[in-house]
Formats: sequence, structure tokens, C-alpha cells
Amino acid sequence: MNHARDGAAFSPCVLVPVYNHEHAIVATCEGLASLDLPIVLIDDGSHAACAAVLDQLAQASDVHLLRIGRNRGKGHAVRSGLAHAQSLGFTHALQVDADGQHDRRSLPPFIEAARQQPERLFIGYPRFDHSVPLHRFISRYITHVWVWCNTLSTALRDTMCGVRLYPLAPVNTLLARHGCGDRMEFDTEVLVRWFWTGQPVDNLPVRVTYPTDGVSHFRMFRDNVLMARMHLRLTLGMLIRLPTLLLRRWRHPHNVQDKSSS
Repeated sequence: MNHARDGAAFSPCVLVPVYNHEHAIVATCEGLASLDLPIVLIDDGSHAACAAVLDQLAQASDVHLLRIGRNRGKGHAVRSGLAHAQSLGFTHALQVDADGQHDRRSLPPFIEAARQQPERLFIGYPRFDHSVPLHRFISRYITHVWVWCNTLSTALRDTMCGVRLYPLAPVNTLLARHGCGDRMEFDTEVLVRWFWTGQPVDNLPVRVTYPTDGVSHFRMFRDNVLMARMHLRLTLGMLIRLPTLLLRRWRHPHNVQDKSSS
């Protein structure tokens, strides 16, 4: 079913990748109901208990379920979901994590900002409460520094937050050329590559509480290796693009600085 109304330039949905979050996803969807937007759930090969919960949720008319046969990773799930959302007729997708860590009151500004500037990609930067593990809070800055080096800018304030609003047509065109990884590295790489294309991006705050169901799918060794490989790949890409990035800094210095709402 095509949800884009005739002549509509802005038809958003909420995109939620899910992997074994059966204890949190119902509350997450209930919280998202206040946005009054269709929800696209991507089942990334969840076990039977979670799959059954998702089947129940998908009985609602405004919930669409895309099921992936086996677990392929968050990046693969989001990439598949973005393509699926566009095929359903949506123009934009607000990505939100399944575990309920993102305060729903932080989400409406993403929709309104994209309505006003539909060509932009809006990324969240976290406002943590006391529940954030200290090692995660500190380790994020390793990625931040790499990203700032790979872009020669601070325009991407935080590339690891699971909230971002994608304009579907241009981001799917980008992903057709660069897969950006199948697992946790996807979230960072897609934003760096978006920035490299010169397309506009803004930052919006998101209040974060660490997760309600206690489930983390980050695998210390595997995902750190993948992140390290991604940063190496992006560093090589930055060196290739160095003249272009330096020229952009010189011509448009305001476009390489952090633009965020407090």
C-alpha cells in the first residue's frame, strides 16, 4: 500500500530494527503512538518469543513488519528497512531503537524539522541520565574523534545515537553504492559518507536512558574489530577526498561546524 498522498512532499514513518527485544518493543511502540505515524518494524531474525510479539503488533493497521530470516546485524536490518519504507511510499524514516532507551518527548522535533527542511538528514545526540555506563560514555568519544578527523569537521556531533531521520530517496541512493556495514558500524559510516557527499545535516538532542530490558547486542571483540576496520576504511576515504574536504572548509566554514539545538 502506498502511503504517500498525491502531491505530498513529506510522508514520514518510524523505523524500528528489532532483535530479541520482546520485553521492550510493546512499550516502545506504545510510546511511539503519540507521533501518530506508521511504524515499520524490521525483525532481524529474532527468536520465536520475540517473533510472536512482533506478529501481534503487526496486526495493527499502521504497523508494517519486514521479517529477515536470520540475524544479519543492525546495519543490514536498517538498510533493508529503509529500502522497504521507500517501497511503501514513505519519503522519510525516523529510526528509533527497539529497547525504549530514547525519550519519546525528544522525537517530535525531528519530524517538524524534517517537515520544514525535507532534504536534510537529522541526527540525534544523546543527553544521558545517570543510567549510562561510564565505559560507554567514555568510549563513544573515541569514535567521535575518529569521525571528526574523517570529516575534518564537527558537523556530526554524535554518530552512534540510534535516533536519526533519513530522507529516503537520497540515503537509499547512497546505500546502493556503499553498504556501510551490516552491524554496529553502519550507524557511523552512513553519516560520514552522507557528509562526504556534501548533503545537509543537522543535530538534535535526544534524552537517553540505558535500556529498559537490559539487552545489549554489542559484542565486545567482534564489534570493536568491525568498528576499527570501518575507521581505517573511512580514514583512507578521507585521504582520497582530502582536497575536496579542505576546499569545503575554506569556502563554507559554517557548514563544517556543529549545528545543534540545546
